Formats: sequence, structure tokens, C-alpha cells
Amino acid sequence: MDERELATLTRDLVSIPSHEDETAVGDRIEDWLREHTDAAVERDDAPNGGNVIARRDANDGDASLALVGHHDVVPPADAQLGDDGTYRVREADGRLRGRGTADMTGALAAMLLAFRDVDPARDLVFASFVGEERGGVGARHAIERGFAPDHAVVGEGSTGYSAPGTVDVAVAHKGRRASTLRASGAAAHASEPEKGENAVYRACDAVDVVRDLDAPETEVLGHHLAGSLAVTGIDGGDAWNVVPDTCEVTIDERTVPGERAALERAAGIEGVAWDVEQDLPPMACDDADFADAALAAVAGAQDAAPKRVVKPHATDAGWLADAGTTCVVCGPAEPGEAHTGTESVSLSALERCRDAYAALAERWL
Repeated sequence: MDERELATLTRDLVSIPSHEDETAVGDRIEDWLREHTDAAVERDDAPNGGNVIARRDANDGDASLALVGHHDVVPPADAQLGDDGTYRVREADGRLRGRGTADMTGALAAMLLAFRDVDPARDLVFASFVGEERGGVGARHAIERGFAPDHAVVGEGSTGYSAPGTVDVAVAHKGRRASTLRASGAAAHASEPEKGENAVYRACDAVDVVRDLDAPETEVLGHHLAGSLAVTGIDGGDAWNVVPDTCEVTIDERTVPGERAALERAAGIEGVAWDVEQDLPPMACDDADFADAALAAVAGAQDAAPKRVVKPHATDAGWLADAGTTCVVCGPAEPGEAHTGTESVSLSALERCRDAYAALAERWL
């Protein structure tokens, strides 16, 4: 195996802009798969360039394992954008630095090499989705059209949770429900407030209900997972001397598998309606044997002992799990790297993830 192949492929993929349109990097992934593997490669019609899905059939053909990632990124910082419109990528101190190195083009490169090189124990799928940063657009598109592997490894970051530099295996992550309480009332001159119905007061009554709600919590494979609930904004009134007739309150809820805060209670206040704008599902691995197999694959790829961990934020694993796929999350990104102007990934962690993906694909029965 070429020791530099992983770094070279990562640099190649990372350099292609994908924060506005994922077509070009999707083209590169598709071309690489057709050139380097004999897999059946599909490019679907998901928005912004299409998902790339490749399949290798094993002899038994009775179950499937998917290596899953996404090839869109958040907009780069100015320092991450080259004069020619490509993304800057540089290597220093054993790390690759640039937009997408951690989230999650580096993991895609590791998955591509593992997908190519293994003799899989069961049907093996590689999938790179568009629109993960826009709420799982690509994953939902694929699922609606029948994408349903039995098991999946999603390559989002799981490194550095149990100890610095250690690649771990996440068996659960939180989801996110973003919602708005909309209070309505009747406007009046502020000198005669009794002639109106103050929407801000109604909104504050609803906020009191939210304040008293318990945040969701649960257990996943022996790990405690606690959600959270926070009012993150309030907007009402447009003049000093007018009783406001509308007021909006925004709420961020971090959800856990099987549980939600009872926000509908706030809508019991007169004049208050509750609308959910986004609901990114949480993930819980429902197969301890698969979690253990993933942990063993990671343990065989590094000296440090990995642990089962939980992640604080949503990934495409939530959509897959919600559709019936058993998932774990395992990838090279460390906390605090994604979405930053100094984003980077450890080359060592990339190599260990590549080896772990290959080992799991070869041994998981």
C-alpha cells in the first residue's frame, strides 16, 4: 500500500469547493470509484449534485454494511479559500489543514480506500451524500428511494472523546429540534394597555412553561445521554408606545432517542401556537454486537484502547437509524475542529480509521 495515497487523495478531494454546489467533488468521487473499483456505481438526482453510492456484492448477499459520509462542507473562511477558487490544503505537524479535512472529506478518502481494498464478508456499500450540512438533504433523498443497509458506519468525528488522539466509537448522538412559539394578541396604545392583549406577556407565560419542562434523557448501551432545552431568542413589539400584537420565541432542544420535551404544553397558553421548523433525529445503536465489532476493529488499528462514547450533535446517522439501519459513528475528526477557520485532521487518525473500516468490513458477520 502506498503510504502517501491516503494523504494525497484527501488533499485532492478537500481542494474541490463544495459549500455551494457539490457537483464537482461528487464527480471526482464517482470517477475515482469507476477507475479504482469494479463496484456498481450510482449517481442519483439529489439536489445540488446528487449522492454517490457504490456497491460490492459478497458471496452470501444476505446482508449489507455501508460506509457513509457526506461531501458538502460549510463555507470556508477567507484564509481557507485560494485565489483560484479552490480550497487551500496544507500539511504540517502530521495534520492536513483546510476546509473539510475534519468534516468530513478526510474520512471519505479513508472510506474510499477501505472500500476498494477489502474482501468484504458481506455486501459492502459506499455512500457519500450531499446536503448533510443543510439538514440531511441527501440522506433523506436516498432513504426515500430505498437506501436501506442493514448496518452502517458513519464517518463523522469520534476521535479524542475518551482521550486525546484516541479514535473511539460513538454508539449514540443527540438530535436537534428547533421550534418557535408564536404569541398573538391585540394592539393598543400603550397609554391604555387594558384595551389590548399583550402578545409579549402571553409569550412570557409560555416561556415560563418551557422553563419548567424537564430536558429529555435516556440510556444507550449503558451510556447516559442527556438532552437540553433552551429559549434562544424573543422578538416582539415595534414601537415604544404600542402594546404588541405578536411575539415570537425560538427554542433549541437537543433530543435523545425515544424522548422529547413536552413543548406542546406551552401552546396551551391562550393565543400561543407552536411550530417545529427542524427536527434532526438522534441516533442510538440498537445492536451491541455490532458496536463491539466496530470497537474491536478500531482497537486493532491503534495502540490506545477505544471506548464507546456519545456525541453531542446530530449526523446523517440519525436519519439512517430512524429508517431502520443499525449505526455507529466512527471518524478521525476531533472535537472543536469542524466548521472552524483552522480546521484540520490528524493523518495518523485518518490512517487508523481507514484500517478500522477495512477490518470491520472484512470481519463483521
